[in-house]
Amino acid sequence: MSLGIDMEVKGTVLIVRLRGELDHHTSDEIREQVSVAIEKFTIRHLVLNLKDLTFMDSSGLGVILGRYKQMKQFGGDLIVCSLTPSVERLFNMSGLFKIIRLEETEEIALHRLGVEQ
Repeated sequence: MSLGIDMEVKGTVLIVRLRGELDHHTSDEIREQVSVAIEKFTIRHLVLNLKDLTFMDSSGLGVILGRYKQMKQFGGDLIVCSLTPSVERLFNMSGLFKIIRLEETEEIALHRLGVEQ
């Protein structure tokens, strides 16, 4: 299965909604698309909605960690939301929740960043 990527910009926040599988086959694609959007739209915060992500491996974790570091360079935040149980388990095992914030829904994540709906 492939990876579907939907992106939306709200002010200085980039919302990325992923569908399918984020693995070593698709990680370069998401890394490139998100990095281009961050530069093009002068993004300071990133919300990753992983509601429809069916699979993720360590390559996917690497992509997310890299975007976290990119946001921190700009003084911003990365928030993940709407995780499936299997993806949440991977985040827990990796220890990423020690640095990356989890919110239940995209709406809550946007509210935490001060974005009006």
